[in-house]
Amino acid sequence: MDLGLIFLSETVGTALLLLLGCGVVANVSLIKSKGLGSGFLAVSIGWGLAVFAGVTASYSSGSHLNPAVSIALLILGNITFVQFLVYIAAQLVGAMLGALLVWITYRRHFDEEPDPATKLGVFSTGPAIRAYGSNLVTEVIGTFVLVFGILAFTNGGTPAELGALPVAFLVIGIGISLGGPTGYAINPARDLGPRIIHAILPIKGKGTSDWAYSWVPVAGPLIGGALAAALSIALLPVA
Repeated sequence: MDLGLIFLSETVGTALLLLLGCGVVANVSLIKSKGLGSGFLAVSIGWGLAVFAGVTASYSSGSHLNPAVSIALLILGNITFVQFLVYIAAQLVGAMLGALLVWITYRRHFDEEPDPATKLGVFSTGPAIRAYGSNLVTEVIGTFVLVFGILAFTNGGTPAELGALPVAFLVIGIGISLGGPTGYAINPARDLGPRIIHAILPIKGKGTSDWAYSWVPVAGPLIGGALAAALSIALLPVA
């Protein structure tokens, strides 16, 4: 597969994912937004629909949109290491772009919002109870469910082969069932890219970007994706 196509397709798909995903968090949580107080169910559904849009827009690259998916497919030998690096770079760039567009869309609401934690929560995840070991395990489990589910449904293939709607429902299910402890990043680019944008942007009263926690939503999903790939070799033999 052409590396340029991979980069462009993954960048666009991940940007859409983060625009709509972080966008629903902004809508639900920022002061004076019309969606304020809609709750976690709305966030979970919004992220599922964001995945639907991202997967649909990036089918030409396989719709990874997530380093955890890419590392699983690398382990399974479905992509080369060079392709893996291009996927990761595109996903991070796309995530940053999507987060930037959310800030542009909700800029006046960010200015009005008094709580720095709420502002950061639009961009990146954070634990309900800060306990790094438990938080890491939660992210590993959630991402394992995502990647193992994709591999099971596609016989070792990509989200694009599964189709956008089943992946969207899977993400909604993970959010509703497992999202409470950490906010379910289940995607290193989804958390790291927007966190970088939060750190860079001149957001009024934004506070810190909580870099002390930032390793959890990166390491946990990568471990979960790798475990899903490793176990799929034994439990999901390719027909």
